[in-house]
Amino acid sequence: MKPKISIITLGVDDLERATRFYSEGLGLPTHNVEGDNISFFSLEGTWLALYPREELAKDIGLTDSNQVGFSGITLAHNVASKSDVDAVLDQAVSAGARLIKPALEVFWGGYSGYFQDTEGYYWEVAYNPY
Repeated sequence: MKPKISIITLGVDDLERATRFYSEGLGLPTHNVEGDNISFFSLEGTWLALYPREELAKDIGLTDSNQVGFSGITLAHNVASKSDVDAVLDQAVSAGARLIKPALEVFWGGYSGYFQDTEGYYWEVAYNPY
């Protein structure tokens, strides 16, 4: 795994309010994407994403967005290929992480899976063909 965080995703209760806060209130530059269920902000060296908390929990494979260990925050590590996703997930599990969601083709056109590190933080490892 390369030493970088591609995206920090915050699970939010009110996407419209949170988007307005970060874009208008803090002046973060937005990055438009298709659909209206997620907001992205381009930062120096990484991205900030806002996604409905319930949907973020579902994406990880959790049945309860208030589940112990789920703080409403995920970290994402983007890689160059599907095989790299599998390799990083394997590396994380070998290092003591728990595989939460095996990698698979996802609704937005990429390939991703999740692991939980030894301290309970959720990481998405993703290949984005776009």
